[in-house]
Amino acid sequence: MTKIVKEFLPAHRGVIVALSAATLLSACVVQERVYRPPPPPPPPPRVYAPPPPPAYDAPAAEVEVQASQPPPPLPDYDQPPCPEDGYLWTPGYWHWTGSDYYWIPGTWVQPPRVGVLWTPGYWGFVGGFYGWHAGYWGPHVGFYGGVNYGFGYVGVGFAGGRWAGNSFAYNTAVNNVNTTVIHNTYNTTVVNNVTVNKVSYNGGSGGVAAAPTAQERAAAQEQHVPPTPLQRQHVQEAVRNPALAARANGGHPSIAATARPAAFSGPGVVGARGATAPARAGGAPGNPVAGHAPPGTPGSAAVRTPPGTPGNSAARTSPAAGQPAARGQAANGRPPGQKPGAPKPPPHPKGQPEAKKHEPEKSR
Repeated sequence: MTKIVKEFLPAHRGVIVALSAATLLSACVVQERVYRPPPPPPPPPRVYAPPPPPAYDAPAAEVEVQASQPPPPLPDYDQPPCPEDGYLWTPGYWHWTGSDYYWIPGTWVQPPRVGVLWTPGYWGFVGGFYGWHAGYWGPHVGFYGGVNYGFGYVGVGFAGGRWAGNSFAYNTAVNNVNTTVIHNTYNTTVVNNVTVNKVSYNGGSGGVAAAPTAQERAAAQEQHVPPTPLQRQHVQEAVRNPALAARANGGHPSIAATARPAAFSGPGVVGARGATAPARAGGAPGNPVAGHAPPGTPGSAAVRTPPGTPGNSAARTSPAAGQPAARGQAANGRPPGQKPGAPKPPPHPKGQPEAKKHEPEKSR
């Protein structure tokens, strides 16, 4: 057996070496196929910063007016006193006419019915434009853009008063109410939970960043009452007054608030701080515009010149109305029987008796 193996090995040594080499090569090939390099690291995430969305994207159906520029800041002014019991305060705002903003003065208004409150309108930045959302009457105060209008409208809700049955109770901490005339009042300090500033719009660059709360969303679904006819007349009168245009008053209207709607002259009219008197229609600065001057102001239609003043049509030599003419004198200042074209007799010296009248000489 050993001899056979010894004879076999020299004869087949080359074959064995070849097989061994092939085995080694095949092992190398197999080992090369099994190897897998580690996967490359994932690419860094793509950095994309979209523009910030508006603070509150209200439905387009709610937008009544669109403007390409933001409204001016809210003017700083005092609230006129409440004229009568039952009036509710409606804050002022900027109204867009298509070419300029006009200030709609804040005013006290009678509500359309008992139990409703006023939700102010507001400007909101939507789709590259500033849209106006009109105010309304309703059982609860809804969303008004988070704008701090003051006097109880601090951006969220209303702290200026509340209904107590059929009567409205006023919070004297934020409302100008004469308690000797209006007795249904209370005093509760109002805490501002928002930044107190004069920004007049929501969203966009520099606007108020506010979104409606759950309560405000619920109030939006309630039945609403549109502005009253007096409120609409108030707006119409304001946009007809050139002194209320922003480019004319620089954001400081001389009529910032009124005691009653559409009453832009007389008691109860309050100007903004820093406001100057509007120009007269003829262009003279410092004088009120004709038709909008308060009573007693030069240039106002309500000014009356006292009797006897030169240039007054009432300055006549006739006696005052309701008083009888002087004895021996007619109402026109001439003696009885004297013709209108004849000259008047000279006045008598003071302290001397009146000369006797002579009968005219009869013609011979």
